[in-house]
Parts: sequence; structure tokens; C-alpha cells
Amino acid sequence: MKQYQFEQCHEALWQQLEADLDKHEKWFKSGKLAQPVHIDFPKQYREVCHHLALAKDRHYTPYLIERLNSLVLRGHQQLYSSRGHFLSELMQFVGRDFPCLVRQEYRFVWMGIILLFGFMLLVTLLTIWRPEFVYYVLSPEQVLQMEWMYDPQAERLGSERNAEGSFAMFAFYIWNNIGIGFKTFASGIFFGIGSIVPLVFNGVFFGVVTGHLINIGYTVTFFSFVAGHSALELTAIALSGGAGLKLGFSLLAPQRYSRLQALKRAAAVSVRLMYGAGGMLLLAAFVEAFWSSLNLLDPLLKYGVGVFLWGVVIAYFSLVGRHHAS
Repeated sequence: MKQYQFEQCHEALWQQLEADLDKHEKWFKSGKLAQPVHIDFPKQYREVCHHLALAKDRHYTPYLIERLNSLVLRGHQQLYSSRGHFLSELMQFVGRDFPCLVRQEYRFVWMGIILLFGFMLLVTLLTIWRPEFVYYVLSPEQVLQMEWMYDPQAERLGSERNAEGSFAMFAFYIWNNIGIGFKTFASGIFFGIGSIVPLVFNGVFFGVVTGHLINIGYTVTFFSFVAGHSALELTAIALSGGAGLKLGFSLLAPQRYSRLQALKRAAAVSVRLMYGAGGMLLLAAFVEAFWSSLNLLDPLLKYGVGVFLWGVVIAYFSLVGRHHAS
């Protein structure tokens, strides 16, 4: 193949890669979170490496070889510097991007908060008023299990009597919590209804358990258990619901985009919300397994830690990264 034919055949790819690299390098110099410049970048990079090898083998002009060699060098730096800066990117996401994103999507976040906490409060009061309501939601076996888990005489709170220990419960809480969060998020693709249902269900479940344990006098053991991890876990579930609602709303009101385009745009934001929510659920599982379940600690100490963590969560989403907002 003659050189001019080779250039005509691949010029569009080279220009696309040059534009993507220019954009990424501009992001990197500005201190913004590094991100892949193009969804097909690794494939493009391999193709240009192949083009460079062909150009050298066919003895094309030094200008073309130098251009392709420059693209390969810049592409290599982009591809591997992104991997090498994972820790700094993570710190930037936690320290700025995540709370800013939550405030940006406040409408969906507040919808998730209202659905979860609203139904939880409503059902708690209903169960206190009508104790028999617990059996409309839970089976007698589930009620008995809940009473065992929060029995003041139990050595460890919040776990079944045959639990193997803190590490086993940590693994269980990770599986359970992240499973709830992911299902609440992913089911939002069904026009938002799929996120509303698990938010309401979890609100009802938490509410009926809370009301029943108050009725039987297990108030101290229950609230001292949930105080530590509730801020992280409940907030993360609400955020997962908000991320799912954003997916559903993009299908209901795609505006000037096709539904597929609107869904892709919403998913780009919702998935990043889920990164943060997933991290919160992981932390909540750690606190729940190694701190909340200890029955030997003074309940006042647990209450104090719980109030502190609620304050940290509220301050984090209200204030962190605000001075970077434009």
C-alpha cells in the first residue's frame, strides 16, 4: 500500500486519538480527576502501534513515522499513568467529586431519603401504636429471630446465635448491604419503579423491626447496635435509590435525546454515585461487624459514636468540595 493510501485509510483514527489525548492531557494539567478519554482507547492504541510498525517496515517518510511514534508515546503515558494514579484519583473522588455529585443530584437523592426514612418513621409509629402490625410484615419465625438477635443477654448483637464470629459477619454484612444497594440502584431502570419498591420495602422493614423491639423493651440493645453504622448504611441505601431513580427518570423524560442516549448519560452519573454508595456500605459493614455488635460496651459510648458519625456524614455531603464548585 502506498503511503498516501495508508494515510487516507487511517487519518480519521489518528485525528480522533490526537483529540482524545489533547483533552486528557488538559484534564490532567488542570488537576481534574483523570478518566479514560475514549471508550475504545486501548483498541485505538493497539491499532496505532500496529500502524507504526507497518510504517517502519514499509520505510514510509520520517515525518509519518515520527507522528505515529509520538502518538504511541503519548498513548502509552495516558494508558499507564491512569493506572498509576489510582490512589490520587480515589482521594480526589472521596475528597471532592463524590459529595459534589450528591449535591448536584440533590433532587433524586432527596427522593430516595424521603422514601426510605419517611416510610421507616411512619411504620415505626404504626407498629408502636398497633403492635400486631409486625405480623403483617414478618412471619412469626422472623419476629423470633429478631428478638434473639437483640436479646440483652446475647454476647453479640445483631447476629444469629450460631454466627461464627466478627469476620464471618463482616463478610455477610458486605454481601447483604452491597446486594441491597445494587438491587435498589439497578432496578431503577424499570422507569424508576424498581427503585421505589425496594426503598419503600426497606423503610417498612426497618420501621416494623424498630417498632416491635421498642414494644418489647429491647430499646437500649437495638439502638446502641444501630447507632454506629446507621449513618453510613441508611444514607448509602438512600443514595442507591436516588441513583436508580435518575436512571428511571431519564427513560420517562429523555428531553431532546433518544431514550437510549438519555439512559447512557444518566448512567454515567448514577454509576459514579454508586461507587461512593458502595464504599459507604463497605465501611458500614466493617463498623457493624467489629463495633456495633459488641454488647460489652457502654451504650452511651455507642450513642456518642453514632451521633458523631451522623454529624460527619451530614457535614461531608453538605460542605466537602463546596469551594471547588463552579
